[in-house]
Amino acid sequence: MLPLAFLLLLLQSSPDAPPAGARPTLQAVPVPDTARLVLDGRLDEPFWETAPAAEAFRQQEPLEGAAPTERTVVRVAFDENHLYIGAVLYDAEPDGILAYQRRRDASLRTDDRFMWILDTYDDGRSAYFFEINPAGLMGDGLLTTGQGGTLNKDWDGIWEARVAHGPYGWSAEIRIPFRTLNFDPARTTWGINFQRTIRRRNEELVWSGHRRNQGLFRPQNAGALVGLQGLSQGLGLEATPYTLAEAATTWQPDGADTDPTLDAGFDLTYSLTPNLRASLTVNTDFAETEVDQRRVNLTRFPLRFPEQRDFFLEGSSVFTFAPASGVDPYFSRRIGLEEGRPIPIVAGGRLAGQVGRFDVGFLQVRTGRSGTVPPEDFTVARAKAHILSESTAGFIYTRRATHGGPPGLRDRHTLGLDLELGTSTFRGDRNVQFQAFFIAHTAAFDTAATSFFDRTTRGIRLAYPNEPFGGHVSYREFGSAYDPAVGFNARNGFRRLQPSLSYVWLLGRHPVLRAYEIGLRHEFLTDLDLVPLTVNTSVTPAEVRFESGARAALRLGHDYERLRQGFDILRDGRFVVPAGGYHTYEAEMDVRTPPQHRLSVGGEAGYGGFWTGTRAAFEFDATLRPVPGLSLSAAWEHTRAHLPEGRFRTHLVRAVAGFDPSPWTSVSANVQYDNLSRIVGAYARLRWVVRPGSDLYLVYTHNWLDDPLGRFRSLTSQAALKATYTHRF
Repeated sequence: MLPLAFLLLLLQSSPDAPPAGARPTLQAVPVPDTARLVLDGRLDEPFWETAPAAEAFRQQEPLEGAAPTERTVVRVAFDENHLYIGAVLYDAEPDGILAYQRRRDASLRTDDRFMWILDTYDDGRSAYFFEINPAGLMGDGLLTTGQGGTLNKDWDGIWEARVAHGPYGWSAEIRIPFRTLNFDPARTTWGINFQRTIRRRNEELVWSGHRRNQGLFRPQNAGALVGLQGLSQGLGLEATPYTLAEAATTWQPDGADTDPTLDAGFDLTYSLTPNLRASLTVNTDFAETEVDQRRVNLTRFPLRFPEQRDFFLEGSSVFTFAPASGVDPYFSRRIGLEEGRPIPIVAGGRLAGQVGRFDVGFLQVRTGRSGTVPPEDFTVARAKAHILSESTAGFIYTRRATHGGPPGLRDRHTLGLDLELGTSTFRGDRNVQFQAFFIAHTAAFDTAATSFFDRTTRGIRLAYPNEPFGGHVSYREFGSAYDPAVGFNARNGFRRLQPSLSYVWLLGRHPVLRAYEIGLRHEFLTDLDLVPLTVNTSVTPAEVRFESGARAALRLGHDYERLRQGFDILRDGRFVVPAGGYHTYEAEMDVRTPPQHRLSVGGEAGYGGFWTGTRAAFEFDATLRPVPGLSLSAAWEHTRAHLPEGRFRTHLVRAVAGFDPSPWTSVSANVQYDNLSRIVGAYARLRWVVRPGSDLYLVYTHNWLDDPLGRFRSLTSQAALKATYTHRF
């Protein structure tokens, strides 16, 4: 009855809803055939003066709806092959403009910035995201909406931006090839929105949808870009070959063994329609991919590491499934990785885009043999239908076929269904969201004795993501044998109810404080027979945001855990927690200084019960930016546990350096060490963007073991030189 009642709620009209057509409109002008645009950041070409301007920005932070402290003017033009955006960001104090970052897609929490989105289908459901800063940094991503909406910044489009500075402030010229985007050439109107950050004031200015529960990251609140016509995507064919020279060394007791290789491969992408793209990859290699951040796991459950490989990141937003509900029937790291070790990908194909009212995605990958790991075929299919104005219904299917695996191993199939209903006009301008999902998979072996119910999971979630009051409630069930072959699952055999509530006081023109928030979160998790296994209550009596950008939070919690069997904390037999029930209490404090300062620091400290004893946990990180383009960071995570069996300590240390002389060249390096694995890992990468879409990488990794004698002994190293080149037809 809950889904039906919520559907009726969505369909009812709201007397306070804004009238259709109330969004702002910006006219795009064609670039004259005789005009010659020099991309230098200065809007001195005559046609810019003839283009209508978007300048009715309003504050989203700190004073919702207030007039901006600085003027912003944005214009849009186009020719057959490109979209052009010209922006002048006036600033009465140009010496106060902040621009530390230069590396592509670096976080701009430290800098002034200009962001915009392009909803090329004008349906308010997804968009391309772009951002720049006064140093010319370019960032981009794919934006999806709904409950658990995401910004996937791992997508790298091919486009260019240039900036200029003067006594007026700073300005930018942006050129985006239409071949970078999916769109319908017959459509003359796109959704568009702009946002500007004045970092020294932590002021956020938005052109359309300035309310705090609206904004740039909600395409349904975007304005309209009109007048587009005669746009071309060319032939829609893109070829990206690569070459790779690599040398891997492994140290054995009797000496070092070096294996040099020279390899090549390619990617082909073709636009079957303006809205649907197919890609083929052959002999895929990920030598340029950054290493995972190391983590110390003191829990009973596996850790989930993010995907970092470009082939799986491109178009990945299409494959997201009930993202706010924490289920992953498809997890791309199950393909081509075995316990973090790369498995060769022989070939793969991908299809992603829109067909009518459907978002569709298809993935087929073949992996090769590697040691004892046999060749495998992976299939993933996803479709989401757009229903109502802000809702979707969809399915996902995965298949994993192992060739030459253990006797009795079957092809493993998984099918999932998800429904998302949402509205942003509840009681005028409030957001309400409902999500439901169901997933089932086949048994892995012929001899499996599990039932269909054992191999399923299902759940619902209702959310009210607004300010000052917000909250959610979710319920889910995981079968005792649920384990999707191409997915990720940390725990099964449970039923879980989880509500949360929060309230935010916005303090307006207070000279020091910006917002004060309190919150309550509860988790009640039982086994399938309703015996409590995990019961957590977390109270946040104070979470404070300061005008400077600093933050501080205090959290108090009570936890109950019931162990059905002993738990070996360090996986070495020294500290084994016996089966039974455990009540613990804990307190945690988190403090962060303003990120835009040259030196920014943050720390977390917590103390409380830990199974049969106590634990103190500390995290500390610091980042120094002595000059723009150079950053030095260090982080330390430390745990001290006191148990009846004894005491232990864990350390995780990470140091990161980045040098970016320009937005087109970057050097990064990191060193990581933890005292459980006793392994020191070093990683260094040089990236030179020869031109957008064509890159040169030089990568080096090295691992050492800190042996019991206090010596660092080399284990493995790898050096790689990789060049990629993109040509569009």
